[in-house]
Amino acid sequence: MKKLSILLTFAAALVLSACGGGGSDSEGGEGESRVAELQEAGTVNIGFANEPPYAYENSETGELEGAAIDIATAVFEEMGVENVEGHLTDWGELIPGVQAGQYDVITAGMAIQPDRCENALFAEPEMQYGEGLVVAAGNPHDIHSYADIAENPDVTVALMEGTTQFEFLESEGVDSGQFMSVADIPGQLAAVQSGNADVTAATEATLRAAYESLGSDEVEIVEDFEQPDIEGIPSYGAAAFNMEDEELRSAYNEALNTLKEDGTIGEILDDSQGFTAENNSVEVDGMTAAELCEGGSEG
Repeated sequence: MKKLSILLTFAAALVLSACGGGGSDSEGGEGESRVAELQEAGTVNIGFANEPPYAYENSETGELEGAAIDIATAVFEEMGVENVEGHLTDWGELIPGVQAGQYDVITAGMAIQPDRCENALFAEPEMQYGEGLVVAAGNPHDIHSYADIAENPDVTVALMEGTTQFEFLESEGVDSGQFMSVADIPGQLAAVQSGNADVTAATEATLRAAYESLGSDEVEIVEDFEQPDIEGIPSYGAAAFNMEDEELRSAYNEALNTLKEDGTIGEILDDSQGFTAENNSVEVDGMTAAELCEGGSEG
């Protein structure tokens, strides 16, 4: 009944649009609603970066996996779009890709931040998460916080290109000369494992999943990491759309809220590696994309 209700809502919106009451997709009664277009095609093109456990391609099966992928799949199914076609790209190419129309939506647990909101239209938050560190075994530099990295200019930190950790670390006093930019999470861990970097930082769920998958005794996760008290932590992850796709974003938000309220999103988080509904859920009446785009996070 919930799926029928939301499809009827979309149908009503299409009627209004055809009568001249819709958005930019239907000016003058011409053009097809993006929602209707995807429903008719039955397929949505999703851009994602390989960042377990948010979104990644299973190397053995070739299937898309991860909490962000599972949430997007469930939301689009609620919207009447049954098939998800994933497109793997580098993290730094996600927003340019959706801007260029290569994807209908991007999803990789991407944190909503004001500068990103200038270039992509974010849906409401679907998950929240904190930060984490991985160091060489034995933690030879005694690193337990971002501040510890800032206090030792000889420490090199490997970060994935385009991620929020650059800003977080700089805000804690880490010099940009200490950064090593790499393409992906495996590259971050490999940099520490090889000794090219002393520490790597990312969201806690990401690092824990990668660390456990690596199974190496040459690196370790910092279990007593001190979460920095800076704006943007915790981070709130969401799907994002082309700036022209306000109608599609609104439809996605409506379906997402339905699945939050009926417990589906919580179940997905509980079933996903590195996440729990208790620690990572965002309630319907919780932090909003509008607040985060205005810099309203107090984490």
